[in-house]
Amino acid sequence: MAIEALNEIGISHAGESKHINDLPTKDFDLVVTVCDSAAEECPVWPGKAGRRIHHGFVDPAKAEGTREEQMQVFRQVRSEMLEAIAEILKT
Repeated sequence: MAIEALNEIGISHAGESKHINDLPTKDFDLVVTVCDSAAEECPVWPGKAGRRIHHGFVDPAKAEGTREEQMQVFRQVRSEMLEAIAEILKT
């Protein structure tokens, strides 16, 4: 449903997810964690990061209800993430 929600606004997922173990030797200017329950589910960033920010979101994969109700949660989180990204990049 995440891919479908992105496709609805013209974002095509062409990459692939990476495991955190594939990235610790990389240096990043900014690392943003997004798990709503970050302390339990998001790993600690092991590499160098100029700035670290946490902005939690509800996990839409845990949404219940009909398919359309679940899709609405994906759309809502998508909208919240787009707004948050714009704000984070302003600072």
